[in-house]
Amino acid sequence: MLPPGTSSPLCKMNEALPDGLLFKDHDFSSELLRQLNGLRQNSILTDVCICAGAWEVPCHRNVLASSSPYFRAMFCSSFRESREAKVQLKGIDSMTLEQIVLYVYTGAVHITADNVLPLMEAASMLQYPKLFEACSSYLQSQLTPSNCLGMLRLSEILSCETLKKKAREVALTYFPEVSTSADLKELCALELRDYLGDDGLCGEEEKVFEALMVWIKHDLQARKRYMQDLFQLVRLQYIHPAFFHHFIANDALLQSSPSCQIILETAKRQMFPLYGATSAPDLQPPWHVPPRNSYQDFLILLGGRKNSQQTTRDVLLYSRQTGQWQSLAKLPTRLYKATAVALHRSVYVLGGMAVGAQKSVPSHNVYIFSLKLNQWSLGQPMLVARYSHRSTTHKNFIFSIGGIGEGQEVMGSMERFDSNCNVWESMASMPVGVLHPAVAVKDQRLYLFGGEDIMQNPVRLIQVNGWSFPSCKRMRSHLSLKVYP
Repeated sequence: MLPPGTSSPLCKMNEALPDGLLFKDHDFSSELLRQLNGLRQNSILTDVCICAGAWEVPCHRNVLASSSPYFRAMFCSSFRESREAKVQLKGIDSMTLEQIVLYVYTGAVHITADNVLPLMEAASMLQYPKLFEACSSYLQSQLTPSNCLGMLRLSEILSCETLKKKAREVALTYFPEVSTSADLKELCALELRDYLGDDGLCGEEEKVFEALMVWIKHDLQARKRYMQDLFQLVRLQYIHPAFFHHFIANDALLQSSPSCQIILETAKRQMFPLYGATSAPDLQPPWHVPPRNSYQDFLILLGGRKNSQQTTRDVLLYSRQTGQWQSLAKLPTRLYKATAVALHRSVYVLGGMAVGAQKSVPSHNVYIFSLKLNQWSLGQPMLVARYSHRSTTHKNFIFSIGGIGEGQEVMGSMERFDSNCNVWESMASMPVGVLHPAVAVKDQRLYLFGGEDIMQNPVRLIQVNGWSFPSCKRMRSHLSLKVYP
């Protein structure tokens, strides 16, 4: 007898009703299955044999019919199988059949790398959706960049949406690794087009181009005819001009295709405005296609001075996706009143006052930050050391304008960096040297608005510099210089 105020654990599974008690035995169904499986194993009351070739498994028709719509249709209709003592299941091997029957009678099955595919196919055919999804979950847990394309193709064959979604997610997220896999070479042209054309592909366009060329050259004779169609998937406007110049523009295979030649000519004209190129409207690359979704905009905060007036090397990044700040690799040195610009997915920090323990001096150094590598490197130094200057970008160029030089004078000099050739070139000086002007570039003209003199007095000027785009062999100087008071 139970102590007063206590109840039997069994009562917790019951439900009091106005006219009595609703008893619930939660172990009954599992115990019933266990008993039925014992009967099956001893061939007691079994009334049908499910066969895979010569392999026979005695079963109960009512158990099979209750477990799946497939068997219900087979045994509860006018099909001849409803009357036969033996039913042959085609396309299922004996080991898989044993696993399926064990699942029917116990609700459990051991899924392994060796049996997952035949189990999944059998679950699909015999209409066991939970087993099918269990196999899908197992395959998803085994996804890697080296096998995701094969899994993607398998998901199409099996019509498995959950596996397809996960495999595609891995294929898009880990594109640099996937691009070197053997499976990529085996894709058909339609599959490759669908893959490389996806906006969610997380990879640089240079890598997309390389993957395309590897695929074509894997079976050149058969695949060359797809080259023009697939080459247009490469978003040339987001490729570094130096990579385009050295590895794409003069590629022999692309040059062998008249249609690809036209695309290349159009791209050259866009990247290098004075390049004399012709193009056909119907074959122009989609120059206004937006970047892939994997390209993210970030706000980066570089150096500066803190409340203590100490010059900091801190670099912080703000992500709109997470709404959080995070620390990146610190600046290589403490810089005061340097400038920073973004070009070709890198950040350039130019000049500034290098703050040292003994003495602070203007710097002509250029530091380049790779967001992908979270790493700083030393770039080609400017021709003139300067701080309190202005910098801006246009096309493939960086312009560094004015500022204070090593003699603490206000400079009117200007220089530009050609990222294709990795060289700095002097340009025409400003008629009036100013500090911190507002800068804008439009139609090959650089506009300087206002600024300050050495005494921090405002300067009421608009200064304009026009230029021509140079080739890498020889830099050309400015075309014109105008001053508007």
